[in-house]
Amino acid sequence: MLYIVVFISSFLLTYLIKNYAIKKSLVARVNERSSHTVATPHGGGVAIAITWFSGLIYLHVSSQIDTILFYVLMVGIVISVVSYLDDLFELSPKLRLLTQSGVALGGLYLIGGLHIINLGVFSIENQLLTNLFAFFLIVWFINLYNFLDGIDAYAGSEAIFLSLAGFLLFGGAHFLVLAVAVLGFLVWNWQRAKIFMGDVGSTLLGYNIAIFTLYYANEASVNLWIWITLFGVFWFDATLTLLRRFKNKEKLSQAHRKHAYQRLTQSGWSHQKVVLFSILLNFVVLALVYFVSNLFIAFAISLVLLYTSMKFVDTKKGFE
Repeated sequence: MLYIVVFISSFLLTYLIKNYAIKKSLVARVNERSSHTVATPHGGGVAIAITWFSGLIYLHVSSQIDTILFYVLMVGIVISVVSYLDDLFELSPKLRLLTQSGVALGGLYLIGGLHIINLGVFSIENQLLTNLFAFFLIVWFINLYNFLDGIDAYAGSEAIFLSLAGFLLFGGAHFLVLAVAVLGFLVWNWQRAKIFMGDVGSTLLGYNIAIFTLYYANEASVNLWIWITLFGVFWFDATLTLLRRFKNKEKLSQAHRKHAYQRLTQSGWSHQKVVLFSILLNFVVLALVYFVSNLFIAFAISLVLLYTSMKFVDTKKGFE
């Protein structure tokens, strides 16, 4: 019943937000970074946030979620509120980064930091190093998820995949709550999108994935590699694109359309085809994690797969 209520609530809230955004002209304008050609309402991520946090509260009251995980996920309210204000008023990059850093520190404090980084042949247990890594991981995941929220259903489908994969591998009602909260929004975001989630949704999802990564890594150190592997389609694209732009001596703060998913749409692929391609890659990655007993080997194979996929994208639309 909980999941039905969350889904219906998210679906109806997205519809109401869409109509309100149209009435108030709160739309995402077409610009040099856009992969859409029509001004479209944004802020649909508010529906995800409201239903997600409401679901979390229900799970907490009914003792269906670990208390530490509950509180650290609730810190995401801060990033959601500030990101929504950014959607409305375009806050300064410094304020956004300050907020992300504060949220990262707060989340790390509540989760007890990252205990260990298992690198297979050796482990890093120095708490300064492990927590620096964890801090930058949270901030990077928040930003890269925002970077890759650029075409219809892409960010939403990734969140649903990761939620269902998390439930399959670790169990936990919180994964299903997140999946249905996003699904209610995704109905309105599928090609052609009637509304975008905006930063309020993408930054929250990035924060959630970072917290899942660290929380389960503290339960078993190898779990870090499960989440990094599962999230590979997004972080590999974002990271490789950043490195390529740095190599080209581009201004990294400047808007661009050079991510793999953007170049595929420029080559003529529909948004739907790109999303289905990413889903296919995700299921191959999930199969590696699920069936390959050595997670480091699974991670290495996934890197080969993702690099090969990137070279395929290069044949469709070169990185200029």
